[in-house]
Amino acid sequence: MRDCLSRVLCLAVCAFALMVSPAPSARAAEPLKIGYSDWPGYTAWEVAIQKGWFKEAGVDVEFIFFEYGPSLEAFAAGKIDGVTMVCGDALVNGASGKAASCIVLEDYSNGSDMIIGKPGIKGFKDLKGKKVGLEFGLVEHLLLLKGLEAAGMKDTDVEIVKVPTNDTPQTLASGGVDGVGAWYPVSSQALQQVAGSKPLYTSADVPGLIYDGLHVSKESLNGRRADWKKVVGVWFRVVDYINNPSTKSDAAKIMAAKVGVNPKQYEKNMAGTAFLDLKGNLAHYKKGEGLDSIHGSLRIANDFYLKASVYKDSQDPKNYVDPSLVEEVSGKKVETALK
Repeated sequence: MRDCLSRVLCLAVCAFALMVSPAPSARAAEPLKIGYSDWPGYTAWEVAIQKGWFKEAGVDVEFIFFEYGPSLEAFAAGKIDGVTMVCGDALVNGASGKAASCIVLEDYSNGSDMIIGKPGIKGFKDLKGKKVGLEFGLVEHLLLLKGLEAAGMKDTDVEIVKVPTNDTPQTLASGGVDGVGAWYPVSSQALQQVAGSKPLYTSADVPGLIYDGLHVSKESLNGRRADWKKVVGVWFRVVDYINNPSTKSDAAKIMAAKVGVNPKQYEKNMAGTAFLDLKGNLAHYKKGEGLDSIHGSLRIANDFYLKASVYKDSQDPKNYVDPSLVEEVSGKKVETALK
């Protein structure tokens, strides 16, 4: 009798669970949540959003606009499925517990990331013993360390003041620091607000040091792989639109509106971001030791972060790089595509 009652009770519980739990198809229908911020390589997604290209591709996405630091925090907290992020910063996030896979390379910075000195600071040597405001442990910190190295200086030769990137123009203008690290459009704002300030070192001095990509949680990539493949395909449509001379101005207008910048000024400054199309992804995903490879770039970033004690345990770049969706979209293998 108890066995019979148990079976009846079990069936009732299972039936209730089925009623209250969403079906797998319902869960799969939820939009992919992607965090993005004001860097041109991230704001580029706005073109696809405005043009309705995700709907055309058959994938439901929800883009959420953040300041950069909070976007990484939201991703680390599991509030979003993916985030547009500097590939080197993914190592920092991963070292603290939230690993991610870079499924498409959006760009590499080619001048839009800057270390800027206040009036009177003419070069890195003038920063010795001075204060530099930037986000500790993230991309501009890496750029500062590389600039110091190029000038034959040590990381202890300057004092880093922790300043959110969006606050760097005001901080430089206040005289509280002697230099700042920022990316476009914030770097441009800093130069405009502080007459006589100048770039001391930029990503154009080390192209390939700073790659940007769409990073996705391992769980979401495994569970929604087909949807993420469609997102990757949309990215290449975006880059083609940006790089096409007949549509570039329209792309710039859309991107500039998102960050409140004059469209003509924005278009002029887009040269500081090297947007990566399908061919570019195949080229830069290829394994190599130098900055022309995301693998080599991440190894350099890892070495810098370990030396600066940003984190303690070495991070393996291969755990953060996944070109498989790019390969599926292109029908080519990264290691053989350009031979």
